[in-house]
Amino acid sequence: MIYEYRVYEAMPGKLEELNRRFRDHTLGLFEKHGIKNVGYWTGSVGEYSDRLIYIIAFEDMQHRERAWMAFRKDPEWMSVRASSESQGPLVSRVYNSILNPTDYSPLQ
Repeated sequence: MIYEYRVYEAMPGKLEELNRRFRDHTLGLFEKHGIKNVGYWTGSVGEYSDRLIYIIAFEDMQHRERAWMAFRKDPEWMSVRASSESQGPLVSRVYNSILNPTDYSPLQ
């Protein structure tokens, strides 16, 4: 199992809309395409007050590539994204890292 750590920096004033899109649409679409939802966070103190931080999981890198490709091409996702961004983009920057569990990690 590999984990992908992602940080979405929201456009000013758009964090709640981004959270709504994830809550109402993205999580289900991720599951539909075999992307395992591990956890989602926002910060209330420090530099992360305008960011959505989340971790998703895949069996391996090939699974990740297939799942992301299918998700991005999904007509439902394309419609949801277009609708949610009708007044402009919700995200200004995306950061991501692939995390590999250590042999002693409780989360494998």
